Amino acid sequence: MNLSNPSSVEGGGQMNWVTSGADIIENSVGPSDGVYVSAETLENFSMAKRVAPSRVPVLLTGETGTGKEVMARVLHRYSDRHEATFLPFNCQGVPRDMLDSQLFGYKRGAFTGANENFSGVIRAADGGTLLLDEIGELALEVQPKLLRFLETGEVHPLGESQPVKVDVRVIAATNAPLEQLVSEGRVREDLYYRLHVVRLRIPPLRERREEIPPLLHQALQRFALEEGKGRLQLADETLEHLLLYSWPGNVRQLTNEVRRLVSLAEIDAVLLPSDLSPEIRAARRTVPATPTAGVPADAAQIAVDLDQPLSHAVSKLERAIISHALATSGGRVEKAARTLKISRKGLFLKRRRLGLGGSAIA
Repeated sequence: MNLSNPSSVEGGGQMNWVTSGADIIENSVGPSDGVYVSAETLENFSMAKRVAPSRVPVLLTGETGTGKEVMARVLHRYSDRHEATFLPFNCQGVPRDMLDSQLFGYKRGAFTGANENFSGVIRAADGGTLLLDEIGELALEVQPKLLRFLETGEVHPLGESQPVKVDVRVIAATNAPLEQLVSEGRVREDLYYRLHVVRLRIPPLRERREEIPPLLHQALQRFALEEGKGRLQLADETLEHLLLYSWPGNVRQLTNEVRRLVSLAEIDAVLLPSDLSPEIRAARRTVPATPTAGVPADAAQIAVDLDQPLSHAVSKLERAIISHALATSGGRVEKAARTLKISRKGLFLKRRRLGLGGSAIA
């Protein structure tokens, strides 16, 4: 399957791409550094565009590698700050005893080693957008100063007698369960609610497999151009491996896998399953379905016609798996969502897209 040279038409913020050799058409709506195909991702993108012009904080949650920084850049791009600085800062990447001085700055002589004035990360983003990544790792003693900044727009550098006014839009991101950290006393409750004005959950890649082909195209095209590898293609069986893999590292892992494939490929090569990483090859095997109590064994299995468009097959599988989860949970949406390892909102959006209505118990 050729994912390196799709026919595309751009206009009005939408790009349609068609893979040659297959009847697959995917719609990717949004900036060129992200893929927006699944219902929940499209909902996130729409919400991001609506909230972007506002100054309210946005909290981005999701597993590592799902694309939280990409969504943060969308918020910045669609804001009136898009020509100013976008500054990502990883709260986990700085020693805890240095977080205060790194974020809020310091005056020369404020402590041993402070040989010159330092404005700090927040003031460096003045007029623009600051992404505080891994916000759950922020030291407890620094959290009151961050809360005050969010409430007043002022920072108080170490050694200064007066606070300094700063105009910065704050976006926070985390892969940690903040509610649990609040209950454990590791995150202040008032800071949590101040950051949690608008929340966008970035779903893991396993919940939006329809985005894997356009993500593969995007990465394959980019790295082939960078490495001078010409027109690389994925064999159909290779694409099947990549579609069915669980991607625990999400989009970051997928991107790195494509980078690896391209770096080892010959010019104009067709990439085969044998070229994939061992863990992806090993994961491609058929596992017998485990019967659910009270449900016949054959009801937990489904036959899929391989001679059909991929989008049709994916929809059929999604429809069958969601229907099965709802049936085995007695129609309880929350229990079905837990079984499927997706949010209630994600389940609602998928049911709406697939036309799965009917009665259900919350």
